[in-house]
Amino acid sequence: MENSTVSFYFNFTMFMRIGHYRYLAFVFCLLLYSFIVCANVLIIWIILRESTLHKPMYVFIAFLSVNSVYGSTGFFPRFLMDLLSDTHLISRPACFTQIYIIFTYTFYELTILSIMAYDRYVAVCYPLHYHRKMSSKTVYGLAFFAWFLPACNLSITINMVVRLPLCGNKIEKIYCTSWNIVKLSCVTAAVSSIGATVGSIAIAFIPFGFILYTYLRIVLACWNRSEFRGKVLQSCLPHVVSFVVYSITSFTESALSRQNLQEVNPFVAVILSIEFIIIPPVVNPLVYGLKLPEIRRHIFRILCSDLSFFNAQIHKKTSNLSLLSPLMP
Repeated sequence: MENSTVSFYFNFTMFMRIGHYRYLAFVFCLLLYSFIVCANVLIIWIILRESTLHKPMYVFIAFLSVNSVYGSTGFFPRFLMDLLSDTHLISRPACFTQIYIIFTYTFYELTILSIMAYDRYVAVCYPLHYHRKMSSKTVYGLAFFAWFLPACNLSITINMVVRLPLCGNKIEKIYCTSWNIVKLSCVTAAVSSIGATVGSIAIAFIPFGFILYTYLRIVLACWNRSEFRGKVLQSCLPHVVSFVVYSITSFTESALSRQNLQEVNPFVAVILSIEFIIIPPVVNPLVYGLKLPEIRRHIFRILCSDLSFFNAQIHKKTSNLSLLSPLMP
């Protein structure tokens, strides 16, 4: 039975260190997940609904919201179930599926931010050639790059991790990660560590370097054309905020995964390990919905129309009751 458990199930040990605070965490995370889904679906719906927003920049923002819903849905349902459960076993297929979803979400975020940076770079540095450079064919090609390459890369990585012989089943996390599976491997940890680190740096370096390069060019362009500085900052600031938030949260999770979590406060370890799944999906719709005037205007218009409809319904029911009151005994 012990060999069977090691072979077919993994055990999340971090939940045992949370204790009775898990019920409070369940309520908070359920509300947080509801907000993430509602806010990002609202952004997607507005961009799909309004023909004036059918432009590359807004299409890429919709991609970011789709990815937020995708990543949070790959994490929260299982996490919420584990918070209320006394056992925290996850089957091998479910574990590797969770790894695939969470880490494709992470790389999708990076590739989408890359094509958004390219879109702003073309808009600022080549405004007269924007429509030619950002044609429908280019947008389709960028979308293919953003969605297909991370999926292929993670498929290869998962295939390599699945083949590793394992000498344990305890994962010091609240979700599955490829690095924790590698640490359970019977293969020499040093070789696995070097391979994983080099692979992660190689995969992340090109998009990170490209984003930094494009924003450096945008800053130089704004420096030389002060009359456009305010408008450029208004359109680029949300992207910069998203990139900074993603960079900080993903770096924190990556650094934490290399530490001995037994020496870290359990609440700090849990918060730091999930912030890259929680903070970007919460921040992105707030930043784009409140900062970009085109999206903000449509959000306020929808909210005002819904409020007007609600008030009209209340007024109608009140009028009906006033008409019926003389007829009542």
